[in-house]
Amino acid sequence: MEWSACLDEYEKLVIRMTTPRVVIDNAVCPTSTVVKVDSARKHGILLEAVQVLTDLNLSIKKAYISSDGRWFMDVFHVTDLNGNKLTDESVINYIEQLLALQSLGSFHYGQTNDFSGSTALELTGTDRVGLLSEVFAVLSDLQCSVADAKVWTHNGRIASLIHVTDSNSGAPIENVQLISLIEARLRNVLKGDNDIRSAKTSVSMAVTHTERRLHQMMFADRDYERKPILESVPTHSPVAVTVQNWLERGYSVVNVQAKDRTKLLFDVVCTLTDMGYIVFHATVNTIGDRGYMEFYIRHQDGTPISSEAERQRVIQCLEAAVERRASEGVRLELSTPDRQGLLADVTRTFRENGLNVTRAEVSTMKETAQNVFYVTDVMGKSADGKIIESVREKIGLSCLRVKELPPLVYHKEGRERDEQAVGGVAGTVLLSLGSMVRKNLYNLGLIRSYS
Repeated sequence: MEWSACLDEYEKLVIRMTTPRVVIDNAVCPTSTVVKVDSARKHGILLEAVQVLTDLNLSIKKAYISSDGRWFMDVFHVTDLNGNKLTDESVINYIEQLLALQSLGSFHYGQTNDFSGSTALELTGTDRVGLLSEVFAVLSDLQCSVADAKVWTHNGRIASLIHVTDSNSGAPIENVQLISLIEARLRNVLKGDNDIRSAKTSVSMAVTHTERRLHQMMFADRDYERKPILESVPTHSPVAVTVQNWLERGYSVVNVQAKDRTKLLFDVVCTLTDMGYIVFHATVNTIGDRGYMEFYIRHQDGTPISSEAERQRVIQCLEAAVERRASEGVRLELSTPDRQGLLADVTRTFRENGLNVTRAEVSTMKETAQNVFYVTDVMGKSADGKIIESVREKIGLSCLRVKELPPLVYHKEGRERDEQAVGGVAGTVLLSLGSMVRKNLYNLGLIRSYS
């Protein structure tokens, strides 16, 4: 056999060995669709798989993750946001294709989120009441149309990724002088009277996952070390994080307990990945309205967490990662024909009526603005219902609606079974899933019996 033919056969063998295997099964579990992914292990592959599922608004009820040598095995139990199994074959096929592309390294964020026709602005600074209205007012004044935006606030800090186009041409903004002017004016707004050093504005040319980028911006801004300016009354249960070393196996074991919500797993895995940790094994479970996650991690050089300072930093960062998306305030949904200056007008109305925006998601679909705002009063407490109705009347009762947060769906039988398993454990005590993970690893032949 010629050498070139040998190479061809070798390449075929490598492809067969490294080609990911994706199986989606509706028969295994009565309450959820099971998604199994087997693929070659690489740094960040777990985050990419979770990202594919959560970007499709799927709720991950359970997950089992394990790596053996250079091979990675993920099992996810997922439902739609209404708690139903996935039955649409086109959706199932689409998920299979995305996960396969992601595992091969052929999937890029821009394939499902096309922001190539816009200019991305990244903003970080000190949050204050009315700041968002000032930002959108500057953009409107400079003839910038907002095509998409996400705004997060946490511990008195704000991070925003805003995609803009030229209002006249609809094209990306490429004029260097105009970009410099936009950056300078936004930086002045973010500085205010007391944020001379930490306010930052920049134009990002890279195509990236918006929510991952927001986590990175908040992390770089060190929001996890700061104290909130407004002492808001939290509407969510506190986050509990513990970190311990399993010296026998050389792992650091991270446990996270928080109120269950969509994208909870993404937020935690994203933070671990961007901090440079590799997840080798993990178990995720939901019991009632609580999410329980346990991760077996190491640094990229194979070592566990080595100091108390590092352990505390991991705890702080994971708590912040969960809290950033925890929704404080009333959810307002705006659906109306898009126009120049719409966001500036709406957020100015919020400010003039004493409403503070704690989080926002802005998008435009076929010339219709589809925006979501979470608002509190100026002290960070629940907004008065009469003020909300007054604001709706000014903006338009038919286009601005108060949306109750949909409760996550939990199946009765599974909940009762889980509650019996938990027994009398108090809600403030972190439930360890270590025994579950170790049992799974033993069954896979990855460790010796621990009994």
